[in-house]
Amino acid sequence: MTPLLVAIACLLAVTFGYGLLCAASPFGDCRHCRGMGHALKHDRRGRLKRGKDCRRCHATGKRIRTGRWLYNRWARIYRAGTDTPRPEGTR
Repeated sequence: MTPLLVAIACLLAVTFGYGLLCAASPFGDCRHCRGMGHALKHDRRGRLKRGKDCRRCHATGKRIRTGRWLYNRWARIYRAGTDTPRPEGTR
C-alpha cells in the first residue's frame, strides 16, 4: 500500500473510533478539574483541602465531548429545518 492510502485508512479509523466513543459515552471528564468537580487547595500546614467548585462543569466533573456537542448541534439544526410545516399550495 502506498503511504497515502495508509494515512487515509488511519485517519478514517481514528475518526470512526472517536465517533463510536462519542456515541457510547457522550460525557468525558472535565479537563479543568480533571473530573473531580472542584479545585484542590492547601491549608497553612500543607494539607490538601477541597477548593471552590469548578465553573466549567458546575461541580459534576463531567463535560460533553466535542464530537457529541457537534452532533447535537447538527441534529438540532437539521430538525429545525425539516420539521417546519409547509404552507398550503407549495411543493
